[in-house]
Amino acid sequence: MASEAKTVRSPLLQTEDWWAVWIGLFIVFLGLLKLGNLDVIGWAVKTNMWLDLSRALAPVSDVYKGVPGIVSLILTYTFLTAVLSIAVASMGGNVRRFAAGFTIIFFITYFCWMLGNYAFIAATPDQMAKLKLPWSLRMTGESGFIIALIAGLIIGNFFPGLTRYLQDATKPEWFVKTAIVILGAQIGLNALQSTGLTTQVVLRGLFAIIEAYLIYWPLVYFIARKYFKFTPEWAVPLASGISICGVSAAIATGGAIKARPVIPVIVSSLVVIFAVVELIILPFAAQAWLYREPMVAGAWMGLAVKTDGAAAASGAMVDALIRSKALSALGVKWQEGWMLMATTTVKVFIDIFIAIWAFILAIIWSWKIDRREGEQVNAGEIWLRLPKFVLGYAGLFVLVILLGVALKGTPGIKLLNAGIGQAGNFRGIFFALTFFTIGLMSNFKKLWEEGMGKLAAVYILSLFGFIIWIGLIISWLFFHGITPPTVG
Repeated sequence: MASEAKTVRSPLLQTEDWWAVWIGLFIVFLGLLKLGNLDVIGWAVKTNMWLDLSRALAPVSDVYKGVPGIVSLILTYTFLTAVLSIAVASMGGNVRRFAAGFTIIFFITYFCWMLGNYAFIAATPDQMAKLKLPWSLRMTGESGFIIALIAGLIIGNFFPGLTRYLQDATKPEWFVKTAIVILGAQIGLNALQSTGLTTQVVLRGLFAIIEAYLIYWPLVYFIARKYFKFTPEWAVPLASGISICGVSAAIATGGAIKARPVIPVIVSSLVVIFAVVELIILPFAAQAWLYREPMVAGAWMGLAVKTDGAAAASGAMVDALIRSKALSALGVKWQEGWMLMATTTVKVFIDIFIAIWAFILAIIWSWKIDRREGEQVNAGEIWLRLPKFVLGYAGLFVLVILLGVALKGTPGIKLLNAGIGQAGNFRGIFFALTFFTIGLMSNFKKLWEEGMGKLAAVYILSLFGFIIWIGLIISWLFFHGITPPTVG
């Protein structure tokens, strides 16, 4: 009977790829009910930057501000467990083992996420002043991803019994695909907001990232293949992770060429680690070298820092640092937010191109790389290679753009922002779950045998050898001479 049931189940309900689409769409749909003044997921937990632990957790919506943070956390856990368990059952998995493992994974992950938002770890210089902190590691809330990764690595390498117990719920690729689908809605919102910005900054940002794609990716791919002897299965996600947009690009393009799931996941862990290193170094380098060219500095952060959160944080840091330096060194007081706008504009276009790049690689790999002699390649083969979650990402991007255009100039635009923000809160949770489970899967001995050391070497050589500097040159070419409006 079980096998008979399996044969009639729709292919759209049998894979993690498709379930990432359905879950992402479902969560965004619940958020969009805000347009009808229905606050359906406002109870979901968000993590604030905190000094007092009692203020770390809160519901994402003010409508539920009377709900204690711990209750919000339990509601979020219950909701995710139920939704994911339905998917596991549909895919023929063991729901009981999944739910038991996911319970442990969720609460360990969320503790790591909370710890990463501790002010002395996360606060950037502009936030330190507001919180009156004498010092901070300045790693932003994304340090929670690193802490989750480290916790997963410890369990995965030193507690094999627990690792085996959690195996049925250790699904980093599924978690990150779901997060990327939800990300499509946020990127649509960001792109929508960019339409009101200075036209030349938006256009220059678009041209800058096209040049970056055409230079970064082939260079990293060539180095990985020619000098480090990586196979295309490793070189493609690595080139995408280093040169485009980190985690999202590595997962999407890895799926397009049918790489083993563990490969883009391993690349993703390197992306986040090096993004934190860039965040610590690059804003201060920009303050020292580019305080006379503020928009160059902002665009540079968007082209060089490889995760959305770290890029935005670096843009905010550059905005604060350079405005302060310009006031003291040049006697000029620039309007706040323009450098950050350059960063986010460039980053939005980079994110938009992820789906396009995955589609291009799916075609190339079908027609050229994996094609056998005499074999005819049809649209069906390209469809099989195309990561289905990218369709969810692109679909939500377009949907939010259309909704935004329809609601422009009405009170509904604020409700759209709020609804997408509530859905985006789940995106952060899925990303955190991704990095904890990446750690669980990452056995150091096996990783070393797979070439983790060489991966890191390619990353260091590419990032610090030419990507940062090419990004700086491109930023200079497109944004040189543009300055923010002055205040007063």
